[in-house]
Amino acid sequence: MASKDSITREYQKILWEGKLAERVAFLKEKGVEGREIDRDAAVRMLKAKIRKSKARLRTIGSQVKLNEEKARLKAEKLAAPKPEKDKKKAAPSGMEDEESKRQQKKKQKKQKKEAEKES
Repeated sequence: MASKDSITREYQKILWEGKLAERVAFLKEKGVEGREIDRDAAVRMLKAKIRKSKARLRTIGSQVKLNEEKARLKAEKLAAPKPEKDKKKAAPSGMEDEESKRQQKKKQKKQKKEAEKES
């Protein structure tokens, strides 16, 4: 698994750059010049590894920024006073006196039973 530590990735990038410099020096010593050095498979591989390391370092940097931003927002949210909540929701005016349909039906049923008992 690839390292997510920026220090490790920075070390890897330096390592690949050193190996690339060694390879280029070796090829120049052999008498290879210009485009032929760029075409060398080992040079291309090392340059690709350097590009990947740089891309990963950018990603790690952006992730660190994002985490800092999230931590800052969380701290602000925790520092802000919380609004008080009412225990019960207040019923709209005019609704306090009215009964629900279920309660109305119960009342009617009860009245019918009482009327039958009386007769």
